[in-house]
Amino acid sequence: MSMLDELQEIGVDVNEGLQRFMNNTSLYEKMLRTFPNMIHSSKISPDFDDSECDDMIEKTHALKGVTGNLSLTPLFVSYTKIVDSLRSGEPEEARVELNQLLPVQEKIVDCIERYSN
Repeated sequence: MSMLDELQEIGVDVNEGLQRFMNNTSLYEKMLRTFPNMIHSSKISPDFDDSECDDMIEKTHALKGVTGNLSLTPLFVSYTKIVDSLRSGEPEEARVELNQLLPVQEKIVDCIERYSN
């Protein structure tokens, strides 16, 4: 099984991702391999303080864009909900969604990292 096969099983829209990268599999995989570092450096946690909402909006909006471009669909959908909740002044809803997102994100990151070594 390949990285793309495993990602597809997790819910990543690999076909759409490949189309975004003009069906260049090696370029798509190269860009996917940058994602774990982005996640590790973003330090997104559901334990954020309400005073940190602006910072969380900035971080989650950036991740929403990246996950959309890479067609990491389950993450894109969740990051969209998180950004919308934060912008609507509903940080608790954002926390709930983030708690649901993190295990899926961990699976995706783990998959990519296994194929990056």
